[in-house]
Amino acid sequence: MAKVVENEYFPDTVSPPGDTLLETIELYGISQNELAERTGRSLKTINEIIKGKAAITSETAMQLERVLGIPARFWNNRDRHYQEYLARMDEEKLLARQVDLLKDAPVKEMASANWIEKRLTKADQVREILSFYGVATPEAYKKIYEGNQTFTYDASATGRITASVVAWLRKGELEARKIDCLPFDERKFHALLPCLRALTRDIDPASSLMLELQRLCAECGVAVVFVPELPDKQSAKPCGAARWQTPKRPVVQLSPRLYDEGDIWFTFFHEVAHLLLHGKKERFVDFEVGVGKEQKEAEADEFAHNLLIPKRAWKRFVAENHFSERLISQFAEEFGVERDLVIGRLRSSGVIR
Repeated sequence: MAKVVENEYFPDTVSPPGDTLLETIELYGISQNELAERTGRSLKTINEIIKGKAAITSETAMQLERVLGIPARFWNNRDRHYQEYLARMDEEKLLARQVDLLKDAPVKEMASANWIEKRLTKADQVREILSFYGVATPEAYKKIYEGNQTFTYDASATGRITASVVAWLRKGELEARKIDCLPFDERKFHALLPCLRALTRDIDPASSLMLELQRLCAECGVAVVFVPELPDKQSAKPCGAARWQTPKRPVVQLSPRLYDEGDIWFTFFHEVAHLLLHGKKERFVDFEVGVGKEQKEAEADEFAHNLLIPKRAWKRFVAENHFSERLISQFAEEFGVERDLVIGRLRSSGVIR
């Protein structure tokens, strides 16, 4: 059955341009030998073109135009379509032998999330996956995405980078490309941080906050994306990631579920810390909030904590060792942060259950 993909038509079979050439010279009463003499090509070359063993070059197309009166572009297009058909058929056979790629990829989950299309044949499904990851071959996919050497994560966390997490990270890259960002301005972004901190007290719906956060950060050159993680029985759910997509375009990726769990602001500032403290070549993915034990995770935790609540004030508050609902609310009000941030930090620090 012929395929129609995104307004493109792919027929089941395409005859070689030599068939059209043979029909034309027979119609004109010209033999292959005479055509060879008139074009200045060898009889062998003409015969191989007619049998589909040789391509019609641009030079030959011009010669056929002069001899037969049929434009060179016709012969060039005819041969190009045929060569494309042959390449597509070769690819079909290759992909059909690469179904192992489907064993690890979360195809069902990605299709359910509308990240990819569910295809009828395995070869088409492999092609769909390769397109999602932006690679031409399964070998390229394995080289770039298997082993997960490009991202760093805290070994003390319960999560790990599975195929589902890799897909989540790739989706974040694709979503970040859609955001219209100015070139990164570090000074401007540092100046914006207090304004972003003030958003923690905003009572607008979560969707409005997300859009406002994206807009403000994009004006400083930071792309912020919200990508739901895929179901994965093998791994804890990723909560955030930070990397530089280009030297002038940092990306912060967050899971929308964090808004309901009250951890989205701490995670956001934690990922910002990775961007500002740990260099443009490093890429981080985080699975849990406030559990970082490795140095760079601990540094990102401290940055986020101190930005949200001044260090000296926090030590004084904890030293009092009395955490009633009223006192927690008063403390949050004093420093202009959401009460859940205070509770979350108390829990992550082991101060309260």
